[in-house]
Amino acid sequence: MRRAAIQAFRTARRSHVRRLLAQRTSVAPPIQVLGLRAHSSISKRAQPSIIIQSSMYFRSFTIALVSSIVASGAWFAYKDSPSESGVGLNSAQFASSASLSRPPTSANQFSKASPTSADLATPITLEESAEATRRALVVDKDQFYTGDIVGDQPLSKDTDASGRLLLEMLSPDQATNKLRQLEQSYSVGRGQGVIRYDVTQLPSNNPIEDDHAEKIIEVPDEVTPALKGANNTDWMFWGVFDGHSGWTTSAKLRQTLISFVARELNSTYRTALADSTRQLPSAESIDTAIKKGFIRLDYEIVHESVQKASKAKSKTAAVELISPAYSGSCALLSFYDPSTSLLRVACAGDSRAVLGRRGSAGGKWTATALSEDQTGGTPSEIVRLRQEHPGEEYVTRNGRILGQLEPSRAFGDAIYKWSQDTAMYVKRTFFGKTPSPHLRTPPYVTAEPIVTTTKIEPENGDFLVMATDGLWECLTNEEVVGLVGQWIDSQTKSSSGSGFGSWFSFKNSLPVESETAVGKAGGQRQPIRQAQWQVRDGDERFVVEDKNAATHLVRNALGGKNTDMLCALLSLPSPYSRRYRDDLTVEVIFFGSSPKSGDIVQNREASAVTPTSRPKL
Repeated sequence: MRRAAIQAFRTARRSHVRRLLAQRTSVAPPIQVLGLRAHSSISKRAQPSIIIQSSMYFRSFTIALVSSIVASGAWFAYKDSPSESGVGLNSAQFASSASLSRPPTSANQFSKASPTSADLATPITLEESAEATRRALVVDKDQFYTGDIVGDQPLSKDTDASGRLLLEMLSPDQATNKLRQLEQSYSVGRGQGVIRYDVTQLPSNNPIEDDHAEKIIEVPDEVTPALKGANNTDWMFWGVFDGHSGWTTSAKLRQTLISFVARELNSTYRTALADSTRQLPSAESIDTAIKKGFIRLDYEIVHESVQKASKAKSKTAAVELISPAYSGSCALLSFYDPSTSLLRVACAGDSRAVLGRRGSAGGKWTATALSEDQTGGTPSEIVRLRQEHPGEEYVTRNGRILGQLEPSRAFGDAIYKWSQDTAMYVKRTFFGKTPSPHLRTPPYVTAEPIVTTTKIEPENGDFLVMATDGLWECLTNEEVVGLVGQWIDSQTKSSSGSGFGSWFSFKNSLPVESETAVGKAGGQRQPIRQAQWQVRDGDERFVVEDKNAATHLVRNALGGKNTDMLCALLSLPSPYSRRYRDDLTVEVIFFGSSPKSGDIVQNREASAVTPTSRPKL
């Protein structure tokens, strides 16, 4: 029976799938097919990616494929029947027409009985036909199919030796619960500065390799002059960290990066205050302080960890010290000083920050990128690397450092920063891998960020979106800003006086200027998932269902109104999910003024029931 199931599936794919792809016929589908092909780059350390040729769309399938799925279900009913294991997947869970020689009585339903499984199946009763219908996925190596199942038994199994999975798809309500599981939202009562920020995460790796941090530091006037007679001002920080090859580096950044940068800023501001000719440091010295904080932390992670590990009392302790060096993480940190209304964005890697601002042309929003994607394929990074490593052909190859690592700036990734001698010492003494044969003049990767400075205009409704590349793989800058504008419009309608009431309202399309009107930002990649899934352009695919602006972005990045796509993508378990989507971490910061209560209050309607730790003050 198992052999029959596999053969039926192979026959269905060889003869009918190719014919359907060639003819593009339109028939009532007995099973919906999400032709979602896996992205070739599973992680940032994977081999060079290739152009994605396949797509995600609904295809019509013939009865032959249905028979293969039914045969698979029947084989499991046989394999896991009560007589053998006590728990099984009964073929009565599947429902469709009684004969495979004609179409099913309703679309998207499996057959309960077929010539290949008649000996295992029993006739459908009226009670069985009235059972609730659930969605199911059959996950292949590079695509998956959707269909309906009947009954309430749990469903999650390997279907055959080739690694396909048969599992139940989340319902729309379950998908929404998963989207909102890690969302947080806070209202900030610090006077001038920020009125609110929303944050959410959605894992794809297990455990999630992304991380984030937020901190508001009350600065006394011994460090910076008071603002208009006030006793103090604030330094506000937000950071998103996109880890790769593990979670330890991004966790280290969550714990320490803001403190390292704040320490350097404190020293810089105190030095300027001691100078009678000036009270504030120059713009260049502030940028330098931020860069020093990044570089000093990376030195501690990459080099000091080896020294500490060599003195550790156990190999376990040594491994814990070196782990953040072996894995890696991009870092995107924003620093806002309300006393000057200056926002500085420091980027090391391919996470991205985009500013939304209400424009003058019809009141639409404009999207302005405040960072550049820094990879082995970014033109400016290629020039820098070839200047630093002249004559080295493999310094960047196929858009990757030494043909392997995609980000050209990151914390950790010590195998691209250590000398050959250090790398081999760590490998022999503790653990690790052999460095690249193309390693000649390290370091090839740096944690020094590129810092941009922007004057914030709260009166124009400015907001900032910071996200790891999992979001930008799915949406353009303009779509992200337009979606937040759309979300603001929905909040205005549902709750006047919420702080968004004075902002414009739009109905039929995303309220954002087109990319051609704003101008293209150099060095930024287009959303690869749109090409992978063949998502059609058009604002009609978006929806507003969430009270949290960051969750709103993630929902629309993964399907929006297309609930089948959203539920399917959220149903895929790790590591299968990583073929189709990355970890996502998104923060949305709204600038403005609010009564200075001094409190940071959680917005419960936009936060998970059990939120993580609240921001530090």
